[in-house]
Amino acid sequence: MIENQELKIIDISALEEEVSNLFSGDSRMVQISCAKIDSTLELSYSFDKDGKFQSLRVVLPSDVPNQVPSVSHIYFCAFLYENEIHDLYGVDFEGLVLDFKGNLYRTQVKTPFNLPEIRKEEAK
Repeated sequence: MIENQELKIIDISALEEEVSNLFSGDSRMVQISCAKIDSTLELSYSFDKDGKFQSLRVVLPSDVPNQVPSVSHIYFCAFLYENEIHDLYGVDFEGLVLDFKGNLYRTQVKTPFNLPEIRKEEAK
């Protein structure tokens, strides 16, 4: 039997408090991921406690610079995920405990996973 996994969509202003609550409750951070869906970026923060998996999700517009509070001061390991998301999607994390300043990955194209969409008519 597969257990239901909680997904809670939150506002960016609630991110640090929600993550702090999970840390205080002895949850471990599993991962932070980012996905571009149409004109939005979805940041998903996943946690585990005693085999129960839950995620927080923040939805941001993909076409404007996004300022997101870093959670690396709560979960140190988050600095790697946040630097990666910065390099690949262009999301700026405020307050990173270890900031690679856009140089975690060396990519030929800046923010390759958050490029403007190309319409079929434009591609011809």
